[in-house]
Formats: sequence, structure tokens, C-alpha cells
Amino acid sequence: MKTISLGIVGLPNVGKSTLFKALTRQEVHIANYPFATIDPNMGVVPVPDPRLQKLSALSKSKKTIPAVVEFYDIAGIVRGAHEGEGLGNQFLTHIRDTQAIVIVIRLFSNVDIIHVEHTVDPLRDLEILNAELILKDLETIEKRLEKTESESKSGSKDAIALRDGLLVLRRHLHAGNLLTTLGERHSNILQNVGMSEMKLLTAKKQIYLLNGHEKDLPPELPLRIAELGGDFLTMDLSSDVDLAPLIQKAYGILGLMSFFTTGEDETRAWTIVRGALAPDAAGEIHSDFEQKFIRAEVVSYTDLIACGGWQMAKQKGKVRIEGKDYVVQDGDVIVVRHGA
Repeated sequence: MKTISLGIVGLPNVGKSTLFKALTRQEVHIANYPFATIDPNMGVVPVPDPRLQKLSALSKSKKTIPAVVEFYDIAGIVRGAHEGEGLGNQFLTHIRDTQAIVIVIRLFSNVDIIHVEHTVDPLRDLEILNAELILKDLETIEKRLEKTESESKSGSKDAIALRDGLLVLRRHLHAGNLLTTLGERHSNILQNVGMSEMKLLTAKKQIYLLNGHEKDLPPELPLRIAELGGDFLTMDLSSDVDLAPLIQKAYGILGLMSFFTTGEDETRAWTIVRGALAPDAAGEIHSDFEQKFIRAEVVSYTDLIACGGWQMAKQKGKVRIEGKDYVVQDGDVIVVRHGA
């Protein structure tokens, strides 16, 4: 089963641990001083989806199993973190395996809560955080280049291509750019240089959680986030907020959706990439199902609920038989037929 993971990054005292606590309902250490979080916290959060409960009630399922998102909260990043300043740099490795990064930016003013930079300036804080991520990636690329340059001297075409790709990435980062802004012209470079192996931080999608009120949002901040190819939402983490929009943003920016399986034993939500085919969905349920896929019986969530159950949906012609080329749609309810 695909598990989505998000890293939570921010300066100290911006609301990261408050966000983590609200998401996971776990008791984590929150304190009014930098580096209160000295160990990375990991929490598993169910994906809110009202369709799941309705399907479960319809099928009278014994179990209801939501899709989940893993959140990793690390120590606050400060200016100079790439050089070992503070503790955040030690834990950047804990978010290398995440699919996206949630960057918490402080909008709120509160003299009782220390700001590590002494003033509240959301745009400055954004640039500090991205600069530290860029410098961490440069460190990773430099190490890889050192090895690749010696290999390229042998004349190996693969090594030369890898070296040239790494040099493009290094130039892009040196110019102060995130790798998410590399553009289509160089879109294949990240794959050619083994991005997944290097787990570069600035190649990950970004969601900015702006902690405060809309009235405190500088007009230039959304523009800068758009330039970086990120997305954002504004919420006051000090109040009892609905955090479902954050998970929805994550699904959106990563191009994900949900499909369902349902029956008397269990109703379950599954996460899949938009555009995936029926065998891919079958593989999420069980790896053997993808290879042994024969066909899928498919009905949309809306049709299944409207018909009042699987048998009525079949009688009304709403259940379709789909083959290997079927593109799964968000909200599909699927029964996989597979070989032994």
C-alpha cells in the first residue's frame, strides 16, 4: 500500500510542533525556545474522506481503513544550518525520503514568542529556509561530483553524461534556484543523475503553511511561492482548525487520488497517482494482483451510493468491466479479478 510522507520544515517557534500535534493528536514537546524538538517526530495521520464512511455503512463492513499520510517533524532550521548551526541540519536526512515538504512560515506577531531572527518577516524566512535546503543539496551534489569526475576521466559515456547533468544542477542551485524550477528543458536531467538515489530536497514539491491570519499576509508572498512552483494555505494554528485542506493540498500537488475497495469484511481507501491504469491499482492492493491482473469490475462512488449497493448498481448497468488500459478515476470502487 502506497504511503504518502511529508516533511515539516520551518524556523524555530513558527508552529511546526503545534501543527504536528494537531495533525496526529500526539503529545510532542512544544516550548518557547529554539530547538525544543531535538528528535524527529513521526506521526501517521488518516486521510479525511467522508466517502469512506458512507461506503463502509453501505457495505456494513466490519473494518474501515483510511489511506494514511506520514508526517515527519524535525528540529527548527536556522540561518547557517548547512554549516551545522543549530540542530535542524542533523535531521534534514529524516525528510529525504518524503515526497513533499510542508514549510511552516510565521505570519503572526506575538512578543511573548521569540523569533529567532528577532522580527516577523515571512518573505525573509522563506528565503532563509530555501537557502538552507539549496546549500544542503549542493553539499550532496558536490560529493557525487567528486566521485563522478574521476570516473568520467576514463572516457565512460555514462559517467560523462552524469557529470554534465550534475554540473547543470549545481549551476542552477548556485544561482539560488530550487530544482523544482529547473523547467521542462532539463526535466530529464533529474532522472539521469539518479535524483531518487540522491533524494535532493529542493526537487521535492513544496506546500507553504502560513501560520496566522489573511490580514497579515504580505501581497508579495503568494507571488514568490508561485514563482517557486509551490502551493500555500493560510491558517491560524493557535485555534482549533480544520487540517483536512493541508492533506488535500498534498494530494493535489503530488497528483494523487483515492480509489476504494468495499465489502462485508472491510472498506478501504487506497492512494494512487492520477493517470494510473487498472493493473497499477491492483498492485496497490497486492503486488501479485498487478502481474496476474485479468480485469476489474468498476463503479463510481457516486453511482454506487445512488444505487444503494453493488447488486443494484449491476442491475442498472453502472458496474463496468474494464481491462488493462483502463485509467482509474478518483472515487472508483474496484473489484480486481486476477489469476491464481
